[in-house]
Amino acid sequence: MPSALPLGLPAPEDGVLPAEAAEGALDRDFCLYVHIPFCAVRCGYCDFNTYTSTELGGGASQDAYAGSVLAELALGAQVLRSSRMPARPLSTVFFGGGTPTLLPAEDLASILRAATAQWGLAPDAEVTTEANPDSVTPESLRVLKEAGFTRVSFGMQSAVPHVLAVLDRTHSPERVPQAVQWAREAGLKVSLDLIYGTPGESLEDWRTSLSTALSYGPDHISAYALIIEDGTRLASRIRRGQVPPIDDDDHADKYALAEEMLTAGDLHWYEVSNWARTPADECRHNLAYWRGSDWWGAGPGAHSHVGGTRWWNVKHPRPYAEALGAGRSPAAGREILSAEDRYVEDVMLRVRLREGLPTASLTPPGRTAIAGLIADGLVEPAAAFAGRVVLTFQGRLLADAVVRRLLPD
Repeated sequence: MPSALPLGLPAPEDGVLPAEAAEGALDRDFCLYVHIPFCAVRCGYCDFNTYTSTELGGGASQDAYAGSVLAELALGAQVLRSSRMPARPLSTVFFGGGTPTLLPAEDLASILRAATAQWGLAPDAEVTTEANPDSVTPESLRVLKEAGFTRVSFGMQSAVPHVLAVLDRTHSPERVPQAVQWAREAGLKVSLDLIYGTPGESLEDWRTSLSTALSYGPDHISAYALIIEDGTRLASRIRRGQVPPIDDDDHADKYALAEEMLTAGDLHWYEVSNWARTPADECRHNLAYWRGSDWWGAGPGAHSHVGGTRWWNVKHPRPYAEALGAGRSPAAGREILSAEDRYVEDVMLRVRLREGLPTASLTPPGRTAIAGLIADGLVEPAAAFAGRVVLTFQGRLLADAVVRRLLPD
């Protein structure tokens, strides 16, 4: 089942933000994340806030969901006006889930139109939807393109049937190239998501998935190490000995193979788990997260961040819809980040980027640690001398350890 929400301060029913949230807003991008919490089946490794039709329960309707999101967008625009937030058009919009494309394409289009009406859309805005390969058609992708979507991210995960079976993925490998072709014909950029380290996946299986994904000519590939989350079906299967546990050395070998093959395939890393064909193909929405921009997260369980205030919505679609129907914010809690909190998050996120972290932004202990990181082969010397902390390949494998050394306190 989905993981629990964090603890936090009570969120005001009107959603109004502290006055300091507006400070410096014009220097930050403003983005929108729309959470679509529906899946045809629950994958065995997933603890995201998603629901199948049998898990929704009474009072929650997939058919009525778009209307609830429209109500939150209207509320959001009012909250930002009441908080004296300067007007900013949306730089990026990202529909995630779940499987957003389980909703009719026209529902997704209506949400994008409403967001544009409320906040405006930058002329070069990036608009992405996640999709399962078996949840799109040529017509649905054309509808999305005509509505203003620019990009689709397909959950390919693997090209090997037995690996997909362990992950409980429902699509057949043969559907992926067909979906990619349809997206191309509609005029959309294409990203593919892959997962490595699935129990029972050999290095040759992973090589097959990488070579197959590259053969489709995507603009972008994300490759994530499988994490076993407590409470998932896959965690239970590992605990019972039905499938082998994951192995850190296996993850490292597969990450090295991904770097080798994706680079040879003319995709280049710009974040530890992400490769793009050109800078224009990088996922600008995710970059906004890593750079500490502002975003409104719409939907049950969605998180938002504006000017150092973070909040999160109630998890289930039913109380989410009920709150909005009563004119209340659906937020379940919030936190106001201290200067130290924001510094720690900035280091943790920006050090993962190819552009790196400015050394001038580090505290004295963090700057002192750089020499040792260079000596250990974890940070690029030339970049450090130029005033930035940029991870080497070995540093990417040990990114969490690098962060701990940059944040010794």
